[in-house]
Amino acid sequence: MIKLDLPFWSNKGSSKPLIKTAQLYWERIANSLLWPLTQTDPETCTLTILNFIAYQRDITRFDGEPLWLFRLRVKYAYANAQDAGSVAGIKRIFERLGIGYVEVDERTPDRDWDVIVLRLSDNQLSQNSALLRVLLEQYGRTCRRYEFEILVSVGISMTTIEFNNTWSLDKAVY
Repeated sequence: MIKLDLPFWSNKGSSKPLIKTAQLYWERIANSLLWPLTQTDPETCTLTILNFIAYQRDITRFDGEPLWLFRLRVKYAYANAQDAGSVAGIKRIFERLGIGYVEVDERTPDRDWDVIVLRLSDNQLSQNSALLRVLLEQYGRTCRRYEFEILVSVGISMTTIEFNNTWSLDKAVY
């Protein structure tokens, strides 16, 4: 912001409240002029503007979706639309929206050609079931079926023990 200053000889007495009032006035004017620029960012704009931006980017809010997730989906709508349809793109979409690690298998042997298998952890699937449904409807490949498989991590421990064996070789020669 612009800092208003008076010359040193008039910076005393009754002119101080006048300069303070003028400073507040021009800050309000500057903030009101800059307000439209702050409304273009989906992370900080008002909800009404966010709904307009979401409509423009073909994003609809599903039931029970938290506001922070809706803002994130609107923010990355263009990037998600570009990444849709490829294995690496689906992984990037899931990372952007905070779902996490996912494994994607397209042409699995001994399965129908149109089945795409998504491997997720149990927590990812239970916490994001509605979001996954919406993402696959919007960014999934047409004429493909999606199946979810659960990844479970199991801790394995192994102990190494020294094992000694004595041996001898006897050779008989004729």
